[in-house]
Amino acid sequence: MRYRTLGTDGPEVSAIGLGCMGMSIAYGVPDEAESQRTLDRAAELGITLLDTADAYGRGANEELVGRWLAGGARRRDKVVLSTKFGLRHDPETGRVDGVDTSAAYVPLACHASLRRLGTDRLDLYYVHRRDPGVPIEETVGAMAELVKAGKVRYLGLSEVNSNTLRRAHAEHPISAVQLEYSLFTRDVVEGEILDTCRELGIAVVAYSPLGRGMLTGAVTSRAALGENDNRRRWPRFSDENIDRNLALVRAIGKVADQIDCTPTQAALAWLLAQGDDIVPIPGTKRTRYLEENAASADVSLTPEQIALLRATVPADAVAGGRYPEQALARLGH
Repeated sequence: MRYRTLGTDGPEVSAIGLGCMGMSIAYGVPDEAESQRTLDRAAELGITLLDTADAYGRGANEELVGRWLAGGARRRDKVVLSTKFGLRHDPETGRVDGVDTSAAYVPLACHASLRRLGTDRLDLYYVHRRDPGVPIEETVGAMAELVKAGKVRYLGLSEVNSNTLRRAHAEHPISAVQLEYSLFTRDVVEGEILDTCRELGIAVVAYSPLGRGMLTGAVTSRAALGENDNRRRWPRFSDENIDRNLALVRAIGKVADQIDCTPTQAALAWLLAQGDDIVPIPGTKRTRYLEENAASADVSLTPEQIALLRATVPADAVAGGRYPEQALARLGH
C-alpha cells in the first residue's frame, strides 16, 4: 500500500481508505461477520484510514467499527479513525430530519461517538453537513476545544463551499475536506473548492469514488438492486437514467481492458492520479472488493490513459443528479 498525508500537517494515511457506511446501511442487508473479516483484511493490506459517521445507522456503524477495534491488540493504534457529526434523525422514522452544528451540540456528539467506537480519541473529526444558520466559526471553535482536550487530533469538513472552508481554516487548521469525487462526479471538486484546498494545504477525501458502485460494472440493471438498497431512490439509478449511465460504464471497461486492470481499479487509479492530495475512500463490506480496491494503488496510468478516461465520461454525459433533491439542499453551505 502507498501512503499520503492529509493536509500540510495532518496524519499519514493509506492512499486508498475504507468507507464503512455500507457495512451497516444503504446497500442491502448488513453482514456483520463479513464486515469484520473485511476490516481484518484491510489491516493486513495496510489500509489505515477508516471512515464512519454517527449518522450511519444512527450510530450502528460506529458500534460495528468499535467492536472490530476492541477485537485485537493495538488495532486502534494502527488506524486513522475518522467520523462525522451534524445530521440529526427523527426518532420515529429514523430518517435524517435536520442538521445541528451548534457549539453546544459538538461535544455531545463527539462524546457519543467516542463511546460507540470504544476509544478515547478521534483522529479526524468532520462536520458531516453544515447548518448555514450557525456561523462556521462557532462550530469549528467548539471542535478546537476538543482538540485542546485531546479528544480529537485533526479537523475536517464535508460538502462545504470555499468561503466556509476559508473561514473555518482561519479559526483552526482544517486537514481534510470530504467531497464526492469520481469519474461520474467531477464538478463538485474540480474548480474553486479544489483550488482553495490546494492554496490552504488541505487534502480532499473522495467519497463515493466508484459512483455508489455503478463504476465497478457490478450493477447491471435497476432490477439487480435489492429491495433494501438505497440506490433505488438515487436519480442516477432510476429507470429513465440507468441505461445511459451503464453505457458509460461499459465504455470505461473498454479503456480498463487496454490498461489491463478492472473498471474499479481504473476509476480509483484515475482519482489517485489527480494529485497526491486526493485520498479515495471506496466503501465495501466484502473482502473480494476490498482487495480489488486496494490493488488500484499499484495501477500506474500514463498521461494519455488519464486523459482517455476523462474523455470517456464527458462532463454532461452522466444522467441524473448525484442525490435526491432533499439531500442536495444540505450540500455546499
